[in-house]
Amino acid sequence: YATSDQIAGGLSAEWAARLGLRAGIPIPVGAFDAHWDAVGAGARLGDVVNVVGTSTCIIAIGEPPGRMIPGVCGVVPGSVDPARIGIEAGLSATGDIFDAIARRAGQPVAELSRGLERYRAGETGLLRLTWDNGDRTVLVNPELGGVTLGWRLTHTAQDELFAAIEGTAFHTRVILERMEEHGVPIERIINGGGVPQRNPVLNRVYAGVMNKPILVPKGDVTSLGSAIFAFLAAGTFRSIEEAQDALCPGHLEVLPEPAAAAVYASLYPLYKQLYFAFGRQGSESVPIGHVLPELRRIAAEVRGGSIAANAAD
Repeated sequence: YATSDQIAGGLSAEWAARLGLRAGIPIPVGAFDAHWDAVGAGARLGDVVNVVGTSTCIIAIGEPPGRMIPGVCGVVPGSVDPARIGIEAGLSATGDIFDAIARRAGQPVAELSRGLERYRAGETGLLRLTWDNGDRTVLVNPELGGVTLGWRLTHTAQDELFAAIEGTAFHTRVILERMEEHGVPIERIINGGGVPQRNPVLNRVYAGVMNKPILVPKGDVTSLGSAIFAFLAAGTFRSIEEAQDALCPGHLEVLPEPAAAAVYASLYPLYKQLYFAFGRQGSESVPIGHVLPELRRIAAEVRGGSIAANAAD
């Protein structure tokens, strides 16, 4: 197969006339939108880009020859950077889950999102397995369905929305840990795609769950990756890195809040245990009687401020 640093052909005379362009303009080989989104977001070796939209494509770059990663189906030479190994994983639904929650509540998601910035990590007492459209990575099971634990009579649709954001962050961490376990270097995490541009709460939650800075491009980079490969075809730049240095915007750095990171350090082991216990056929039985009381305890401590005080100490 051909990679995006190769020329597929020249612009035909017919289309040149329609577009008012010169015939023969070199046209490089195309690629997946998420791969070029990652390049436009500034991805290099050691970076992972979460392209967060209706679903999430998680894109990383590795050195050849690469190796298979259990539960990660998209390890392909040349698929992101033609000179390296492209690694793609993801969530089957992200923004689609947020939209579904808002639709059930009879509100646009933008309206339901107003006030989300007031939520603190873990305060809803809900833990959400975001399998509403199945699991793409790492269980690779489209037959799974979403699970929410901890419901009470007082919970609202906005509570569920915040818990869903946390759930997608937990799932993303499961995937990144699987990549790292199998030799993928992850030095920077970039949140690309449309949702992080409009939802600062999501970026804050992801920083807390990962307990690492999250970088968000300062501007829309959706079409920038395709422009970079067009410039390479035209000979304007000699390498992807040279083009990125010239064209990619900088990043807004979202740092993890210590109090939130402390809460998520308690919640993530619960999530990971349930993720594999509920999601993997033939999984060994695990004790779960502590989960609901623990969710309630954490929520009470967050609302009471004790976790924030401990984190500050």
